Amino acid sequence: MATDVIVPTLGESITEATLGQWLKQPGDAVKADEPIASLETDKVAVEVPSPVAGTMGEQVVAEGDTVNVGALIARIEEGAGAPAKAPAEAGAVNPAGPGETPAPKDDETAPHAEGEAGSLTLSPAVRRVVLEHGLDPSRIKGTGKDGRLTKDDVLAAAQAEKAPPAPAAAPAPEQAKPAVAGERREERVRMTRLRQTIAKRLKEAQNTAALLTTFNDVDMSAVMEARSRYKDLFEKKHGIRLGFMGFFVKAAALAARDVPSVNASIEGDEIVYRDYLDVSVAVSAPNGLVVPVIRDAQALSFAEIEKTIADFGKRAKDGTLTMEDMKGGTFTISNGGVFGSLLSTPIINPPQSAVLGMHRIEDRPVVKDGQIVARPMMYLALSYDHRLVDGREAVTFLVRMKEALEDPTRLLIDL
Repeated sequence: MATDVIVPTLGESITEATLGQWLKQPGDAVKADEPIASLETDKVAVEVPSPVAGTMGEQVVAEGDTVNVGALIARIEEGAGAPAKAPAEAGAVNPAGPGETPAPKDDETAPHAEGEAGSLTLSPAVRRVVLEHGLDPSRIKGTGKDGRLTKDDVLAAAQAEKAPPAPAAAPAPEQAKPAVAGERREERVRMTRLRQTIAKRLKEAQNTAALLTTFNDVDMSAVMEARSRYKDLFEKKHGIRLGFMGFFVKAAALAARDVPSVNASIEGDEIVYRDYLDVSVAVSAPNGLVVPVIRDAQALSFAEIEKTIADFGKRAKDGTLTMEDMKGGTFTISNGGVFGSLLSTPIINPPQSAVLGMHRIEDRPVVKDGQIVARPMMYLALSYDHRLVDGREAVTFLVRMKEALEDPTRLLIDL
């Protein structure tokens, strides 16, 4: 008896997804609620659990296919028994029982499961070829950067396995050409649904909004001194490190109170102003940039902000962020400085009207009290929709942030 596995409900207004990865292969034993596939939606990856315990049966769709909510993607064979597995510690092979598939011997090629490939760093294209040919990637020598496998490496290994042994006396082909050092190669990888959505939304922002960017710079001496002085006490009390983002989120909340248009949005022929600040924080994920939301940032403490950001970062890497985590958002902060960016012009995340870009801190000569001195400076960039935010308001917003960051006491006494 087989049980159908269908695409679950993915969230409000989301009707389709891309099957990004099969986590189980036909013949693999599965437990009830164990993930068997990963779906890529417009925003996050969603795992599809097995509805029952049994053995992975037919895979109705392939990796990279688009599937609709409610569509059949696989079948689970119930009561068929699980295939025997070789214990990793002993290296022994269990005998197959009734209805079970014998585990492959050492000299046989085992059906290649995703878990085996998952121990190596493989691109989606390489992983797909490995699975198609049932190869063990750990036995293939990589010619890519840092010894990584390329698609050509896997195809060559597959061809070598299929080729019959050459006669002992067969002469070498006269026309054989030696491999050329520095050979130019190309690899085509299908865009993930997340990357497609990012591209679409960024282009829509450029086509719809009247984008403009205003810059300022900030002396980070006071913030760095405060972090240095209190970081140990802060971590001991709250169990989290005191980072820069807490200061910037609090400063943005303070500035948005004085310049509400930066935290507003256009809906039809109306402007929506808010007395709260939901900050979308750009976080790097394996498949692209995602923007989970810190809600009611104006009411949170430094510790609450830092804990929320740390949790978002961890879950972005694990691929466990949910739709709800990224829903809404009234203002965005993007920290390109962690990657070494000196200056940039970020693009707004519609329907928001502004995004703040942070950059790297570096010592630069500045004039203080008539003297040229070295100070740790950071450029700030505010990109905004000029249909809603005037240049004067954008400049004022950055000046308010600069004042708060150069004198963090303002954040405590609400100035």
